[in-house]
Amino acid sequence: MATTPLALSPQADHPVYVIGAGPGGLAVAAALRARGVRAVVLEKSDAVGASWRAHYDRLRLHTTRRLSGLPGLGMPRSFGRWVARADVVRYLEKYAEKHELEIVTGVEVFRVERAGADWVLHATGGRRLTGRAVVVATGYNHTPRLPDWPGRDAYKGRLDHARTYRNPEPYTGKDVLVVGIGNTGAEIAADLADGGAARVRLAVRTVPHIVKRTTAGWPAQRSGILVRRLPTGLVDRMGALAARVGTPDLSAYGLPRPEKGLATRLREGAIPVQDVGLIDAVRAGKVEVVAAVEAFEDDEVVLADGTRITPDAVIAATGYRRALEPLVGHLEVLDGRGHPVVHGARCPREAPGLYFTGFTNPISGMFRELAIDAEKIARRIARSRGAARS
Repeated sequence: MATTPLALSPQADHPVYVIGAGPGGLAVAAALRARGVRAVVLEKSDAVGASWRAHYDRLRLHTTRRLSGLPGLGMPRSFGRWVARADVVRYLEKYAEKHELEIVTGVEVFRVERAGADWVLHATGGRRLTGRAVVVATGYNHTPRLPDWPGRDAYKGRLDHARTYRNPEPYTGKDVLVVGIGNTGAEIAADLADGGAARVRLAVRTVPHIVKRTTAGWPAQRSGILVRRLPTGLVDRMGALAARVGTPDLSAYGLPRPEKGLATRLREGAIPVQDVGLIDAVRAGKVEVVAAVEAFEDDEVVLADGTRITPDAVIAATGYRRALEPLVGHLEVLDGRGHPVVHGARCPREAPGLYFTGFTNPISGMFRELAIDAEKIARRIARSRGAARS
């Protein structure tokens, strides 16, 4: 692995630039290098896997080790079946080293523009870098999203985004409200309940599907792989049956069965919550489910049912934005939600040579899909180079 905050050597045959040194960007760079294509990874932080370094301590991959390896290097068996956050970081470092990837740290790309058959990247320090193709891999969880709740800016209590949460130690003996019941919110709530918080409440706007991470040794990820191409209605029915058999009814605790089916919610962009302690915490009364947050007033939090509470701390597990607009928004390659109109080996019609990876949240596993996309993107770029030289 070659990492440097400065060196960017020009050459006549412009390289492929990969923006982002997370798992998606590293996988693409390795797959390109295996095909003899020079790839330069540009990373704004000082190390690979920056997002994984910043996640909370308790986090583990929700996908199995065997189905989470990137091209050319499996995850070590010593990591166990469910790989811990720190081990993911170690794996990404080893991955970059093994494949001798060319990674330039401390360089942020602000804007990508078309220049004839090439692409020009405007980056830190006034750099203008020319590449024959660009792969955007800046990540699904890029910029924390904090809803514009009425009274939020004048709120006198402690309000943090889940991005800053590491472990429950700072919240020992405190009354904490977690807002949002995605995988992050559910896991932080369970972590706080286990870690000594005096009271933990979980604000829920839309009840999610909750699935067991594994049932009789069968991981939920494998079910996700098997059903992802089946008709929506069929998967909805299968999901409802599986929930009745494998997941307890939490209606009495404020978490009724979702009205919409599992696949229908997936099409809307909501993946199921994998249970890593939330169900037990709710049933034991360690996590209380409350209505969604509507507003803030002075030191009070106003809930959708009119309840007013005064927690010591509020942790907003309210998701992230892709934040691609400054980078590529002018190229008309984003949809109304700010997501790329295509991903993987497909380029936008208006932008040949521009690729995106890691901007979906598939039920079949993020790392698995990043690995598949990396191989497809690399094959496409290698073929296009061969065609251009013939």
